[in-house]
Amino acid sequence: MDKFQEHLANYQIHVKEDVEKRIAFIREQIDGNGLGGAVVGISGGIDSAVTAALCVRALGSERVIGIWLPAYSQTVHETDSKRLAEAIGLNLHTVDVGPAYDALVPAIEAVLGLDDKTKGNTKARLRMTVLYAIANQKGYLVADTCNRSEIHVGYMTKGGDGLADFNPVASLTKHEMRILAAELGVPGEIITKPPSADLWEGQTDEQEMGFTYEDLDRLLITGETRPEAKERIDYLHRISEHKRNIMPGI
Repeated sequence: MDKFQEHLANYQIHVKEDVEKRIAFIREQIDGNGLGGAVVGISGGIDSAVTAALCVRALGSERVIGIWLPAYSQTVHETDSKRLAEAIGLNLHTVDVGPAYDALVPAIEAVLGLDDKTKGNTKARLRMTVLYAIANQKGYLVADTCNRSEIHVGYMTKGGDGLADFNPVASLTKHEMRILAAELGVPGEIITKPPSADLWEGQTDEQEMGFTYEDLDRLLITGETRPEAKERIDYLHRISEHKRNIMPGI
């Protein structure tokens, strides 16, 4: 067993303790600040599933609102969002941001043409607008769903899924998220599904990043990975520093 597998095996042994630590963190963020509950954007993927499951464990289903936010999304993600809600007792609602996207993008393109990536990021920012509107109205906080792996390479949208009030999974790699997901009762279909931000049809995280999550997580956990993957990871980490820092000012 190499260092990477040894680390994951050790995390598996201690996963129940980790669940309790993260539950305590969520309660501190919500109850400690005198707030009503948490809002979680549900994508049908593992990161939002784990975040929602932790929030439900910490606060109870009556204090957690899950929002499925389609924008010409693949049916599989809607199916998995509903499957998750049933499995963990999540109060799930749907807000279709497709019409807002259809109205906004042509208005922007009247000024400047947008490529697929920018259009996808616009979807992510519209989704966060919805989450904050609901949190604002309810006196809740918005839970971030970005994991350590994504944060390290800046694989989140600034002003979109990279914007929230607290993050109960920020220290977990994608591989650790999978272990935690199984412990929390997240359906297996979600755990094994290829990770996707659902920004355009057929999009997957690993295809867009140019390396696998194993490449990335091996580097984060052991400090070693394939040389060509490390070069790409280090580059993305460097150019995304602005996403991890507080806005500079003078």
